[in-house]
Amino acid sequence: MSNWNSSQYLKFKKQRTQPAIDLARRIADRCPKTIVDIGCGPGNSTLVLKELFPHADILGIDPSSNMIEKAKKDHPDIAFRLCDAMALEGKYDLLFSNACLQWIPNHDILLPALMEKVNSGGVLAVQIPRNGEEPLFQLINEVAAEPRWGLRDITPPPNETLTPAEYFDILAGCSSSFDLWETKYYHQLDDHKALIEWVKGSRLRPYLAFLGEKLGAEFENELAERAKKIYPLQKSGGVILGFRRFFFTAEK
Repeated sequence: MSNWNSSQYLKFKKQRTQPAIDLARRIADRCPKTIVDIGCGPGNSTLVLKELFPHADILGIDPSSNMIEKAKKDHPDIAFRLCDAMALEGKYDLLFSNACLQWIPNHDILLPALMEKVNSGGVLAVQIPRNGEEPLFQLINEVAAEPRWGLRDITPPPNETLTPAEYFDILAGCSSSFDLWETKYYHQLDDHKALIEWVKGSRLRPYLAFLGEKLGAEFENELAERAKKIYPLQKSGGVILGFRRFFFTAEK
């Protein structure tokens, strides 16, 4: 998860925070005393937890120093630490993770390991994107595979999302009860360039880091031009990005 840019990520702060709000509302009736926000990013999801559970001891962790620096600056009253999910020590009443665990492989090992860090009666609450069928992401794969960019040997970071049935089996083996659900969001973006800005801070990171400024800009422009064919302008002049997200809560 290197090379994260908090400023790029926060260009769509409202849209990226809404799933965290929706997940947190599912556990609003609980009273956790200790909480860890795994993959807290710039702290927007951690703030959601702070507002919902003001008396809890809350820690946000993330492996990106850029994200942690931004989180500490914007939310000085919340504790943040540079830390990988698997390196987290101790046990907590709530482990919360919004759009992070997809970057960590081997969920059949990861999720039971995280449940071991949950206190009895506590909960693991997770949201991960499950949006591989969206035309924008298929377009990225198509363009990146073209020889002209020289990206054949660039391996994107892990982006693992299993099927709901696979998560069902994993959680059935490591929790006392759990709930699974999906939500598809329809984000209103200004134009086709905004589509590229959306993925520039996530899916495109390894490609743009390799291509450099000049060729990277050409790559972005190519994506934006081709996106015009598959994302028609709405009457308002903007475009709609569909984004499906998978959620679960699992009790210890």
